[in-house]
Amino acid sequence: MDRPLNWNSRNLTQGWQRGVTAFYYGLHFQEEDFHKPQVGIGVPLLEGNLCNVHAYRLASLIKEGLAKEGLIGFPFGTPAVSDNITQGQEGGNASLPSRNMIANAAECVTSAHGYDFLIGMHNCDKNGPGFAMALARLNYPGLIINGGSIKPGCHRGQDTSILDVYDSQAAASVGAMTHEEANEILRTACPGPGGCGIAASFNTWGIALEAMGLTPPYSSSNPADDPSKIAECQNIGSMVKRLLAEDIRPRDIVTRASMINATRAVAAMGGSTNGVLHLLALAREAEVDFHLQDIQTICRETPVLCSFAPRGKRTMFDLFKLGGTPIFLKYLLQQGMLQGDCITVTGKTMAENLADVPDVSWDQDLIVPVEKPFKPYADMQICFGNLAPGGIVFKVSSMKEPTFRGKAICFDDARKIAEAVERDEIQPGTVIVLRYLGPVASGMPEVLVATAALAVPKLDGKVAFISDTRVSGVSHGAIGVHCAPEAAVGGPIALVEDGDEISFDLVNGNLSLHVDDAILAERRRKWTAPEIPRTRGYLADFSATVSQANHGCVSRAFLPVED
Repeated sequence: MDRPLNWNSRNLTQGWQRGVTAFYYGLHFQEEDFHKPQVGIGVPLLEGNLCNVHAYRLASLIKEGLAKEGLIGFPFGTPAVSDNITQGQEGGNASLPSRNMIANAAECVTSAHGYDFLIGMHNCDKNGPGFAMALARLNYPGLIINGGSIKPGCHRGQDTSILDVYDSQAAASVGAMTHEEANEILRTACPGPGGCGIAASFNTWGIALEAMGLTPPYSSSNPADDPSKIAECQNIGSMVKRLLAEDIRPRDIVTRASMINATRAVAAMGGSTNGVLHLLALAREAEVDFHLQDIQTICRETPVLCSFAPRGKRTMFDLFKLGGTPIFLKYLLQQGMLQGDCITVTGKTMAENLADVPDVSWDQDLIVPVEKPFKPYADMQICFGNLAPGGIVFKVSSMKEPTFRGKAICFDDARKIAEAVERDEIQPGTVIVLRYLGPVASGMPEVLVATAALAVPKLDGKVAFISDTRVSGVSHGAIGVHCAPEAAVGGPIALVEDGDEISFDLVNGNLSLHVDDAILAERRRKWTAPEIPRTRGYLADFSATVSQANHGCVSRAFLPVED
């Protein structure tokens, strides 16, 4: 193309206001540097978290790789919050808001400093989604690099992950395992840097980004602590240069077809419910016509083909040993489950990227043939009904049947659920309703403390959980989350009372509160919106601007006028 590669930064380095260049000289620019493209490298810097502890080191390698191709990389920091460390604490409220903060920060710095390209780093759950949202807004050339998964821990000769930590602690709390053994697992399950290794939120979005084409091939499966990740970062410059030269932009990549590809991959891998929230958010930011009803259709017709934990025991390290994410994506493409003509950050189509990738070998137990799926429909299903007119996302890997009916027990505090389990107050057949924790009410925290408590043998897959908040991708059981509208804005979930019967049918996509309409109308007449204390400024800002979960919890500014 005729357009210079420094299409944006030249407005500063060669613009009308010569005085600003004094700072560039202070950065030791040589004359030729004023003509080089500038690349912003978004670094979710949080050295107090295993997922992010190596982020700046990788950013430095990326910067070196860019320099080899005549590009100048400028790392800049964004907020980062550890979902795992903050679970069940005040900080859990910061997790989802941090995604939107990352998007805002990356958009702000990249546009303000006139960078020509944005590289975002996906090191923990909300990093990659935040940078993807920023890329969709800016539509500057860019891509996302995955920081890589953690390698498995080891307990008595068996691989372990963060899931084993939570499951063993829950088992110890009810006497199904000794506290000594549970603590052995806790001390050894997380041996080094990298995001949680199972099909939780981090890897769900990692594979989604690669299936969407916004991440380079193999990036999602190259482990954090592996030479392949170093090589990937050091060699990214040529890909950046090509995207600049061909003027391939995020909205060329993030299309309805690529969103379908990403959703299909998430469903087939047995991914996290958080992936649905981020897909909806990205669709809104990129102005793509893609909604919860589309995800419902895809999940109904997509079989589960992977035994990643929490469904099984395998991790991303197992996929890496098989040959990486492209092995999995090629199998989906061969089965007609992916559209191969979508453009990607390599400058090639998905089909071209996968053309020389080896076929999946069947002498392994991570991926199964489509003729012998773990389940003929996805573990994740979408339902609508009088309890969730805006929709609810179910994750039901532990349920053998697609239907459930039971009597409600209502909670407003996740820890109270764990305490009720320990007191043996929750019996099989119950529907646990946890509310007033949605995006407006509380930042929509993950409530693993509740779902982990329900994973004990007596209750796992035998009770249902329904909430207007989120759960960690580590969770398993019969879980319905992102109920929209949330309780704090008067959603029907606010009207449920103990003893009400609730049922759902995953195949037909129905969620029903079996209470007479006249009774519900009377309850609504008496209901008043709760006063929500605002002790944190960031939560006040988030609450004042956030949309509901069926719109991905983006700022309401990004919703169409008719919504």
